[in-house]
This record gives sequence, C-alpha cells and structure tokens, in this order.
Amino acid sequence: MSLQDKLAKLVRPIAIPNITLYLVIGQVMFFGFAYVGGFPLFHIALIPSLVLKGEIWRVVTFLFVPPSAFHPVLLVFAWYIFYLMGSALEEYWGIARYFLFLLVGYLATIIAAFLFPFYPASNLFLSGSVFLAFAYLNPTFELRLFFILPVQIKWLALIAWIGYLYSFLIGPWPVRFSVFAAVVNFLFFFGSDIRLRIKSGQRRRGAAKEREEMANTPRHTCLICGKTDLSHPDMDFRYCSTCEGACCYCEDHIRNHEHLTVDPEETDSAS
Repeated sequence: MSLQDKLAKLVRPIAIPNITLYLVIGQVMFFGFAYVGGFPLFHIALIPSLVLKGEIWRVVTFLFVPPSAFHPVLLVFAWYIFYLMGSALEEYWGIARYFLFLLVGYLATIIAAFLFPFYPASNLFLSGSVFLAFAYLNPTFELRLFFILPVQIKWLALIAWIGYLYSFLIGPWPVRFSVFAAVVNFLFFFGSDIRLRIKSGQRRRGAAKEREEMANTPRHTCLICGKTDLSHPDMDFRYCSTCEGACCYCEDHIRNHEHLTVDPEETDSAS
C-alpha cells in the first residue's frame, strides 16, 4: 500500500463527498454577495496577521473567494472547468484520495501564507493544481475553450506550468511560496510516477541509440578494399574457407586475394 493510500485511509472519516461542488457553490454565493450586495471579499481573504488577531474563519473562507475575472463569462468558464475536473478526479481516485489531494495543497498553502503574515494568500494556485492533476491523467482530453475552440488539455497544462514557472522566477517571495505550496500535492501524488517515466524514457532512448548504432555498423567488410554491406548493399560478401579466421571479401576479391595463414614460427614463439 502506497503512502497516499495509507493517508487516504486516515482521512476517510472526514472526507467530504462532492467537495468541488461545495467549493463552487460557496464561491458563487460570495460573488453574488459582492456583486449585488457590495460585500467586501477582503473580509474572507486569508491574511495571516488578521487570523492571529482572532479572525480564525479566514483559514477556511479564503477557499470561497471567487476567481478574479474581467468578464462574467470567464468566471463561469473557470467554475465549470474546476467542477468538471475536480468531480472527474474524485470519481477516478475516490472520495478519500481526492480529499487528501486537496487537503495537502490546502495545508501547504496555509503554511506558506503564515511565512508572510501581512501578505494576502490566494486559492488560485490550489485550484490550478486540480487542473494540472486532471491534465496529467488525461493529456489528450479535448476541452472546448470558451465553449467553442477545441484544444487538447495537455497544451493548456503546458501553458499553466509555464505561468507557474514565470511566477516562481520573477514573483515576490510570497507568490513563490504560494506556487510551491500549490504544486506540493501534485508532486506528492505524481512525483514517483514522473521519475519512473523519466527513467523509462532514458532506457528507451538508450535502446534506440543502440539500435541506431547497430544499424550503422556494417556486418561485412572486405579486407582488401574496405567495401561494406552498408556502402554497397547490392554486393555479395563471402568468407574465405582457406584463410585463417573469419576473413570477409567482396565479390571482386573473394577469388582474387592472397590467403591469410598463421605463421608456424609466430605460433611457436607465442606459445
């Protein structure tokens, strides 16, 4: 039993079925409160310094902060993708294992946030890890971008990884730690599989290189003129039965060469 399975067994009593749906519903509700009622989302954001002052709810409510989008259509699309892929992972892994995936990313995000207590933490990268996990398991899944353009999800995942890397390299330290925290769960679940794939790829490349070298190595080489079965594929090569050893000759020299024999004096001196 893997470590993930053991931990999933431990968290099974507290695992929440359909947790992706509840997260989406919570984000929709708070978006409505903010859009219609003017509710400031700042009150539910994760700001560790305020948590330390007693606003404990922020360690949970930050999960319900809706994505930042310039248009409602983009927001709906983001919720749709999150629900689609989160539900698919829960069905594929099971409730406990998927809950563990989110829990690891959530705890890592909390820890990273408290390293910079005055900097607001985001759930953006945590939600993105669900997308990356789904894309890793289903690289050829075709997604209709904005409900119109068909594209394989592996290319969108590649863009997401590039964005993560860019944020990690040039972003401030709080963002760097947030990115790292958000991919901890991905690495925890897929790290060993990625290592095996890399090793398998290295073995395949080594075998392919060996086959290529063998294909480029001549099997027959004439001892007189140096012609090979690769340089002259239509030529016959034979081995002389009179010469000592495996002496190969082309069809021009098989009957026109001086036979090679072992000098008896050299044999005696060698012995």
